[in-house]
Amino acid sequence: MCLAVPGRVLDIEERDGTRMATVDFGGVVKEVCLEYLPDLRVGEYAIVHVGFALQRLDEESAQQTLELFAELGMLQEEFGDAWEMAAAEAGQDVVREAGQ
Repeated sequence: MCLAVPGRVLDIEERDGTRMATVDFGGVVKEVCLEYLPDLRVGEYAIVHVGFALQRLDEESAQQTLELFAELGMLQEEFGDAWEMAAAEAGQDVVREAGQ
């Protein structure tokens, strides 16, 4: 499943002519493109889908949504390690290389 998830902008920078942000999704931090929301600022919340910030969101709505997603396990499903989740579903342990 691919969700549109609210996240809080931690920092913003321009990379190769593209406005990018580091965004916190309830403890999971990812890089996000801000080209669709050029006036989004650090500290604000946005709904993000497939790496693009699509719509500004107020903090209360963002927090409520993140809490609900966490309760339902949807954040782990969206941001978790796909190999680990597949192995868990198959009842197997994942063997990691050293340093991971």
